Amino acid sequence: AMVDRTGDVWTITLVEHKTAYRGKTRTIYVGPQAQKVLAPYLLREPTVTCFSPIESEKQRRQAAHERRVTPPSCGNRPGTNRIARKPRKAPTAAFTTGTYGRSILYACKRAKLEHWHPNQLRHATATAIRKEFGLEAAQVVLGHAGADVTQIYAEKDAAKAIDVARKIG
Repeated sequence: AMVDRTGDVWTITLVEHKTAYRGKTRTIYVGPQAQKVLAPYLLREPTVTCFSPIESEKQRRQAAHERRVTPPSCGNRPGTNRIARKPRKAPTAAFTTGTYGRSILYACKRAKLEHWHPNQLRHATATAIRKEFGLEAAQVVLGHAGADVTQIYAEKDAAKAIDVARKIG
């Protein structure tokens, strides 16, 4: 992906995406809040994936090590006093839709939260954008060629219907 950080809103042009084989382009627009979140992940080689399961696992293990209450002198320091086991499945270099979803499932179980799917974020965001900025804005942000698909993603605003009913009786 190519990230253009020249304007106040960044643009990310995806090289590989769902409809690339049809010659379609996909552009993602990144506002100031998202820029703050993404900025640390962009400090790497352009060819390296921003979000890596290998890196995530490394961070998780480091955080667990820092939270430990057993003194380091009492054994089980990383690299000592253990028989190295081969992990059931080694982390990969990049997330797929499946590994991303499983990571969320695992995190929800550990935190004892209700399970949710990543696409729920897309649907909720589409609905919020449609409500505040209109159907066309939601269509462009979601990258849909036609508004018919966007209407499936973004729920209709019942408040508008209630307002109409209130005004016309």
